[in-house]
Amino acid sequence: MNPLKALAMLAAAVPAFAQYGGPAVLTRGEAPAAMSTAQIDFRPFLSLTGVYDTGLNGVSVDTNGKTISKGAAGIEGTAGISGLHSWRHTQVGLDFSFSGRHYPSLPYYDGTDERLLLSVTHQISRHVSLSFRNSAGMFTQNYGLPTLPQTVAFDPSTAFIPTNTFFDNRVIYLSSQADLVVQKSMRLSYSVGGDGFVTRYRSSALYGVSGAGARGDVQYRLTRRTTIGAAYAYTHFAFDHIFSSTDIHSFLGSYAVRLSKNWELSAAGGPILFETKFIQSVPVDPAIAILIGLSSTRQISYSRQWTPSGTGRLSYTMHRGVAYVTGGRSVTPGNGLFLTSTTTTVSGGYSYTGLKRWSAGISGGYYSSDSVGNYVGTYGSYTFTLSLSRQIARYTHGILDIYSRKFVSGSFQNYNLWSYGVRLGLGFTPGDIPMRLW
Repeated sequence: MNPLKALAMLAAAVPAFAQYGGPAVLTRGEAPAAMSTAQIDFRPFLSLTGVYDTGLNGVSVDTNGKTISKGAAGIEGTAGISGLHSWRHTQVGLDFSFSGRHYPSLPYYDGTDERLLLSVTHQISRHVSLSFRNSAGMFTQNYGLPTLPQTVAFDPSTAFIPTNTFFDNRVIYLSSQADLVVQKSMRLSYSVGGDGFVTRYRSSALYGVSGAGARGDVQYRLTRRTTIGAAYAYTHFAFDHIFSSTDIHSFLGSYAVRLSKNWELSAAGGPILFETKFIQSVPVDPAIAILIGLSSTRQISYSRQWTPSGTGRLSYTMHRGVAYVTGGRSVTPGNGLFLTSTTTTVSGGYSYTGLKRWSAGISGGYYSSDSVGNYVGTYGSYTFTLSLSRQIARYTHGILDIYSRKFVSGSFQNYNLWSYGVRLGLGFTPGDIPMRLW
């Protein structure tokens, strides 16, 4: 066969969206490029575990004004499915799980958790692609951190997912992003995209948030391994049942490099301008207070500030796993108790799904925030999770999950709280590969 004809046939057999490989661009929410794979079989799973959780606290305080924190043993069942499939022009990734808990001694804290990560990438033409990234879920306690699951084509930490929730209270969230990427040449590409997100809390004492945004960037590949670029993003979010909103303008420069076949670094940084409006209580002049009988009144507060921002991720990708460290500083909607905040995060993790019997996942993170909204002050948390799975019989696996979290605040003493939990039981999934613990 003619060599040129054979080469053309080979190129036609390769999915169109794989023809412009390069390091992942973090401003586009991309997962490390080395994690890209043609297909991961969709696998359902089911588990049943005994649990013990502490730090169960509703949106209330005791008679002494202290935060209520309880511990209880119970049982939890979880089911889900994950996988990734590629067609000639389309790739779909899925990671879904549903779990329910029951505490016989404290049934008030029974709850369910649902999580969905869905990515869809479609190559419209040889030079134009469209991608959708969706994160949705409900939880009462957020026991885990956003990790890098191999079955979806984006980094969940770049979505608007609540991560620093304090109370044991129903949280519902949805975060969706869409991007149109135009590959102008082998080196030059640009994209435009939009975001929409919503978070709601069962308790009326907490403030949900709705938001939307638009963004665009230009990226240029200096070499086969290195890409630089510039990006702009606008985000607006507003809180429910309170007058408060924030507008954010982000100006970013980006850099991405494939250090080797397995190592990859992606980063972005620049200034952020954010404008915040909210209603606050202010004291009334004593002489006026005597006349009107009010010691305070409410007024609209407006602030306009510049702050530095940045994000970065270093990853090492293996055939069946990934290790990563990520960090950043940005403006966030807070956590339902505290509103608009400047937040600094550092996190890392490792996940591995072995060929034989073992699967493992470990992650940890630190969050530190300065609230500039309804309550001015600092708050944050430390989080650690460990998951292990070992195949003990065909389709049957032993499971161990451990988590620990400490909420910290120098401004609000009641915010300081330890919580931890343990899960031990059995999991069931078809196939000879250990359960995925992403």
